[in-house]
Amino acid sequence: MRPVYMIGGGITPFKKTNAEMDFRLMVKTAFDAALTELPKLTLEMIDGSVGSYFSDHFTRQLMAAAMVQDYLGLCPKPSRRVEGGGATGGLCFQSAWEAVASGRMDVCLAFGFETMSRVNTWKGNEFIALASDTNFDYPLGGFYTGYYAMMVQRHMYEFGTTPEQMAMVSIKNHANACYNRYAQSPKKLNIADVRNATMVSTPLTLLDICTMSDGAAVAILASEEKAESLSSNPIKITGIGSGSDTMRLADRARGDVLLLPHEKKEDYKDLHYPGVHSCRGGRLAAHTAYRMAGVENPLDDLDFIELHDAYTSSEIQTYEDLGLCRYGDGGKFVASGAPFLANIDYGLDLERAGVLAVNPSGGLLACGHPIGATGLMQAVFAFWQLQGCIEQNLGSDKLQVPEAKRGLIHSHAGTGTYITVTILERP
Repeated sequence: MRPVYMIGGGITPFKKTNAEMDFRLMVKTAFDAALTELPKLTLEMIDGSVGSYFSDHFTRQLMAAAMVQDYLGLCPKPSRRVEGGGATGGLCFQSAWEAVASGRMDVCLAFGFETMSRVNTWKGNEFIALASDTNFDYPLGGFYTGYYAMMVQRHMYEFGTTPEQMAMVSIKNHANACYNRYAQSPKKLNIADVRNATMVSTPLTLLDICTMSDGAAVAILASEEKAESLSSNPIKITGIGSGSDTMRLADRARGDVLLLPHEKKEDYKDLHYPGVHSCRGGRLAAHTAYRMAGVENPLDDLDFIELHDAYTSSEIQTYEDLGLCRYGDGGKFVASGAPFLANIDYGLDLERAGVLAVNPSGGLLACGHPIGATGLMQAVFAFWQLQGCIEQNLGSDKLQVPEAKRGLIHSHAGTGTYITVTILERP
């Protein structure tokens, strides 16, 4: 395989409604933003694309990615659509990496979008619920907030995780979003605000859950030769991992934890794994990406993480899947302050702030979650972090991780049905 670099990225603001733009114009806006930093790149140099959007229902348009390809002026070059629930954007990014790594393309565009707010919230949740088992789970009222409420209830029962620890995730991500001009829901919150918000599915309140969004994001990937000629500051993709699991939680078999390099078997001698409290697909994705990138201990070897926090509880679960702490210690990890930025006042007593920034962008909770764009949005923010140009792109340096050299992005579908982990590094 050939080395692959990210050379450009762009996003639109994520909004509750973006009615003035259809999906094609949203992608074109993000694409044009990416091209402003690449004056030598022409349309003729782009060999093809991978497009991502989650649901044909939201757009009411089949083959929408083909229409974007046309709108961008890339016909008749090769293109294909990727779809994998909440991991759609992450899968798209990895598919573009494969196109370049294999030698099939020298420059590949990854684009993603979603127009979720064109329907009311109930209908949107119904569309998303069609990504669960429609024979068994969906007829019983299977909306995803209910699934995640069940998962975190088990986490609380097994490990003592508290709603207040979950609330700290919301406080962190919404406060970070106050310095992100693309974010949908910047807010200064306290624990009482989160816990007193409208209860959706116990223990998850409105402020524990991401919001439906309209938006688009693009990433431009290139071979080493093209990256050197087209970009003054390319970022290398050094780790690729993915995993999967059964769609129904009830079908998941018990087994041993796949150990990461810094873990020992005795750490988990009494753990019932994966249960409904953990995502073994996420663990496999992390294990594969770490091995490829040479990561021995994520706390030591990573500078930041942008992870899929559709719920405050899923961020806590993902700390454990990625090995930031032992399984069961995710609540304690956030309570320690380790995933908070050191230079922002969150109104909390944070002993270990600044250890490893998680979701400095604001994540899905506060930046927004237009599903097909979300994983690519993470790639764009990671790209800017590693280029050291957060202030240039956001108008503030508050979210810039000092001397960032290596970051991780994580996409997640369903209750862990598809998961991707990708590691990017400053060469």
